[in-house]
Formats: sequence, structure tokens, C-alpha cells
Amino acid sequence: MKRLLSIAAVTVALVSLSSCKKDYTCTCTVDFMGEPISTSTTINATKGDAKEACEAGSSTGVVCEIK
Repeated sequence: MKRLLSIAAVTVALVSLSSCKKDYTCTCTVDFMGEPISTSTTINATKGDAKEACEAGSSTGVVCEIK
């Protein structure tokens, strides 16, 4: 019985950690006349979704990444 409760507790913990939303900071940097200019925004999502949304802002000369 004790073992079953332990397994159930671990399973619940893993499921809750894998699907929880957190705040992630997306920082985009562009090189403007030799000077790096950065801007940041907060994304509240799962880590994978936040990374995907952040990298969608990247384009030629603009690099966006989760910090």
C-alpha cells in the first residue's frame, strides 16, 4: 500500500511539473551600427511553447532566445 501511494505521488508530481506554465523571459538582440540593442518580453507558457514563440521573433539580424 505504501509503495502504491509513493508511485502515485511521484506520477502526480511529474505530470504537474511537465505541464505547468511559468514565466520565461524572451530576449531579442539586434546589432545596430556595431552596438547591440536588446529588448525583453515575458512569456507565460510551458517551456517548449515559450521557446517556440520566442524563436518565432528571430529574423535576419535579430536573434531571440529564452534567458
